[in-house]
Amino acid sequence: MYVRDAKNRDEVWLLDQIDALGIDAEAFRSRDYVLAVDEESNDRVGFGRLRIHTGDPDVCELTGIGVLDSWRGQGVGAHVIERLVAEAGDQAFETVYVLTDQVDYLSQFGFDRADHKQLPDQLSARLERKQDHLDAEVVPLAIGVESFEMPRRLREAFKNAHSEDESTEPEETAEDFGIDPSTATYKYDTGR
Repeated sequence: MYVRDAKNRDEVWLLDQIDALGIDAEAFRSRDYVLAVDEESNDRVGFGRLRIHTGDPDVCELTGIGVLDSWRGQGVGAHVIERLVAEAGDQAFETVYVLTDQVDYLSQFGFDRADHKQLPDQLSARLERKQDHLDAEVVPLAIGVESFEMPRRLREAFKNAHSEDESTEPEETAEDFGIDPSTATYKYDTGR
C-alpha cells in the first residue's frame, strides 16, 4: 500500500468515487488529490485533496477525503491525511484546516476545533456553504503541520491493509463454456 499524487487518468475514477460517497467536490481539480493504491492489485482505494484558497493570506484546507468501504479501518485514510499535511508543510503552510463532521476521527491526529469566528474569510464562507448543502454538523478543525501525529496502530494496519471483500473470481475453464477440452479442436490447431 502506498500514497501517490493523482494523475489525469485518475480523474474519472475520482469523480465516480466522490459521487458514490457523497463527498464535497467544490472546485474539483484532480491534480490537487492524492490516492492510496494497493501495491498488489494496483487498485485505488482511498483519496484526499489539498485545496489552497488564495487570499491574504493563502489558506490550506484538507477536503474530499474518502476510503472505499472494503478498505476502511486499515489506516488508508490516515495515510492520505498524513501525505496531505506533509504536502502542506512542503508548500510552507504552518496550519492546515479541515471542515468536517468527523471530529473524533481527525482529533486522533492532533486536529483541534477552530473558532469559526477566527477562521480566515475564505474558509468562513466555505463553512457556511458546507453546513447549508451537506450537513449542519460540519465544524472547522485545524492543526499545526508540525503537530500531526500518526497513531502507531494505524501505521501498522496500513502496512498489512487488504480488501475486506477479497472476492476473487474463479478462473474460467473451457467447461464453463460447454467445451470438452479433451475432444475440442481449435481454430489454430496444427495437429501436433
